Amino acid sequence: MDFEFGPEDQAFRRDARGWLEDHLTTDRTRLAWERELGAGGWIGLGWDADHGNRRATLTQQVVWAEEYARAGAPARLGHIGENLLAPTLIAYGSKEQQARFLPGIARGEELWCQGYSEPGAGSDLASLRTVAVKDGTGYRVTGQKIWTSLAADAHWCFVLARTEPGSGRHHGLTFLLVPMDQPGGRIDVRPIRQMSGTSEFNEVFFDGAEAVEAVGGEGNGWQVAMGLLALERGVSTLVQQIGFEEELARIVRAAVDSGAVDDDPVLRDRLVRQWAELRTMRWNALRTLGGSGGDPGAPSVAKLLWGGWHQRLGELAMRIRGAAAASGPGAWTPSYELDEQQRLFLFSRADTIYGGSDEIQRNIIAERVLGLPRELR
Repeated sequence: MDFEFGPEDQAFRRDARGWLEDHLTTDRTRLAWERELGAGGWIGLGWDADHGNRRATLTQQVVWAEEYARAGAPARLGHIGENLLAPTLIAYGSKEQQARFLPGIARGEELWCQGYSEPGAGSDLASLRTVAVKDGTGYRVTGQKIWTSLAADAHWCFVLARTEPGSGRHHGLTFLLVPMDQPGGRIDVRPIRQMSGTSEFNEVFFDGAEAVEAVGGEGNGWQVAMGLLALERGVSTLVQQIGFEEELARIVRAAVDSGAVDDDPVLRDRLVRQWAELRTMRWNALRTLGGSGGDPGAPSVAKLLWGGWHQRLGELAMRIRGAAAASGPGAWTPSYELDEQQRLFLFSRADTIYGGSDEIQRNIIAERVLGLPRELR
């Protein structure tokens, strides 16, 4: 596929790079940075003309993603609202819902989190047990969600809940919008401390929490939820790959500086393979964005590629360090601090599980793309 950046794209790149140089500082909170992005018109580049800030072609969206990552800008607090909920509202929401929620996301003023996974419903999302009961014009939500990124910062959560009593699997589900600031302990957010020492994820308990909107109508939650997941691995995957590229470069430098590659041809081969596979992932992402025609297997292929790749990168980082990888300043005290590569290794153990496990992705490819018989349940 011919995927070249033309003169207009290069002009857009200069604008993006110049804006980032002028506005990116270290003395601003992440929420203030979201608002700065919104004021600059950099949120919603991929939305349609009626809803976003400045407009950008697909190649210009890629340019912005590349420049943002290479500038070392902060991880986005508004990613879930901008790249997941907003396109879903544009595709499935009412005009009133779009008018209510999209401007706040575009201004960087309203942050969102995703209420999908549950303790007994992770990759098998259709087995979820969170329920919502009709209450006047809204719903009351009761249940538990887990692995909820940004729940402690979010103003809103989109929640997949069962609204039809006695329904099973993907039937009777509704896609609900829930404000996180509610009185009386209706929502309880609890950070999950991981073995890496960080707490990016949370578990969220809903106890009769009010949901004010149902997107796509009652009972159509599965269709809306699957439509959202199809949007999850778009242009933003290129930002992720640029981050991977920087991680790989640091590990290669560590291998060279330590002399680990001098007498170890197997290690050299693995480093070269990591580089080649990363290039392959980039071209596959560009091919998918450039018009693979809604291939139902494309998101699953992408997840399989990057999940295993990143996990192997963490293993390489530890191999290069040798025995020293298992220790560090205060590493095994109750308040131990891990270094960057130790956190990479520990966190990447989950890469082949979260966001849909490898087993689930292979089932999707087998059943929806290859037409093989469904797995017996």
